[in-house]
Amino acid sequence: MKIYSMIPARIGSERLKFKNLSMLEGKPLIYYAIKASQNADIFDQIYINSDNQIFEKISKRYGCKFYLRKKSLGGSNIKSDQVVYDFFKNNDCEILMWVNPIAPLIKTDEIKETLNYFLSNQCNSLITVHKKYAHSLLENKPINFKFNEVFSKTQDLKPIVIMNYSLMMWTKKSFMKSYERKGHAILHGKRGFYEISNNSALNVKYSEDLLLISKIMKSNKKKFDNKKIAYDRIINVN
Repeated sequence: MKIYSMIPARIGSERLKFKNLSMLEGKPLIYYAIKASQNADIFDQIYINSDNQIFEKISKRYGCKFYLRKKSLGGSNIKSDQVVYDFFKNNDCEILMWVNPIAPLIKTDEIKETLNYFLSNQCNSLITVHKKYAHSLLENKPINFKFNEVFSKTQDLKPIVIMNYSLMMWTKKSFMKSYERKGHAILHGKRGFYEISNNSALNVKYSEDLLLISKIMKSNKKKFDNKKIAYDRIINVN
């Protein structure tokens, strides 16, 4: 089976201008999706899928392929189904993983694990999720608690499962069939929901999100450097 990674990157963004090109720790935001896909070492091809050729330069710089979709598929009103259908129509792959460039903390191991889950459960579609332990409402009605009962501890609640879109996956044959019959296919056939870490679920939508993720990256690097220093000291003592 041919398995592709597709990194969507339209040039327009309403909340954060040129979001996918925003600099994060010295690299454009989209770099982290490319690098995570490459490090996973499970894809036959890795593509940036964009409506603007500026991303072709990015793809060449970081060693992946580029797919230029029509300008008409770059507007804010375009649905993910349309982008995926267009890519499937014009590319020879049997399984496609959408690696979201606005989730720069996604881990290589989680990409591998998501693919393994998708294949072993024979899914047709999949979206990554994360859990939240909190008293939750929908249209002012309780979802996982009751108004007329003692307020539970959060750890005793049934968690809310939130789709985060950091990774999505589909089989080509079933996606095309569903889209052509129903006009949508993001969740179709046998659906999978794979849990990833809360950090990997963080999506960049505003400049504040970039700042938060930058702080997390610096903190993780500091922890890694401290571990390396401790390890080097042990080695030198021995």
